[in-house]
Amino acid sequence: MPQFTPMELKLRIKRIPNHNDLGVGFTTKERRNVETPPYVELQPRRTPSEFMEASRASSSRHCCSSSLPPIASLSTAPIKTQIAVLDTLFEPSTELHTLVLPILRRKRAPAADLGTGGPASATSEPEPESPFASYTTLIQHVGSLMSSLSSQSSSSGTPNPQQQKLHGILGSHPRLGAKKIESAQSQAEQAQLNQGGADEAEKLKALNDEYEQRFPGLRYVVFVNGRSRPVVMEDMHRRIDRGDPKEEEKEAIKAMVDIALDRAKKLNAVD
Repeated sequence: MPQFTPMELKLRIKRIPNHNDLGVGFTTKERRNVETPPYVELQPRRTPSEFMEASRASSSRHCCSSSLPPIASLSTAPIKTQIAVLDTLFEPSTELHTLVLPILRRKRAPAADLGTGGPASATSEPEPESPFASYTTLIQHVGSLMSSLSSQSSSSGTPNPQQQKLHGILGSHPRLGAKKIESAQSQAEQAQLNQGGADEAEKLKALNDEYEQRFPGLRYVVFVNGRSRPVVMEDMHRRIDRGDPKEEEKEAIKAMVDIALDRAKKLNAVD
């Protein structure tokens, strides 16, 4: 039997085919130079909210950074894609997801399934193959859903669930002039506001504070559309002085619809 040093032997246990006994064999082991793997610095642990926010931003960039999927395929698209579309057109908002996704995923019921199970009655109208014919109709419908929440909101000092949901959607829009804005769309839209001096930036911040104190639960939302800081601040003064929360909800909803339409247009999703 050949002589091997202990370092050159490897004990190998193998099962003999079609046999219950174990066989023991020896094999030579060649020495190999193994390269040390590169050092990879460990990343700090994220909180669950930070992980969800990063995942949402990543999926939004992946899905909708340069285009939106065809509207005809949106109702059957993965829910991750649908959420990314909503986050791109509007802003990331759990309240918006729960409001729109059930309608976005609605499927057309066969004629035999309508009513009592027989043929569709004269009063039953089957839903279209896709709930929305275009991104324009989708965005406008989201606006009507938000308006419905506004009409159901309480006029008392205590907000009801509908009002809380609406304010959650409107509050997802970043503050005007904020130094840190997660949404790439909002960064581009507010670029004009960041060209003023430090004094104007402080005034804009103070107006945001005054607005939110005047209208608890709301955030000032406007379709900037290239307007400068002085023009926007003049509009903020006007709305603060008016002091009507219901009108603020209406203006904020209209602004979010206008912003979404402009974003869809820039992504070549609408004419």
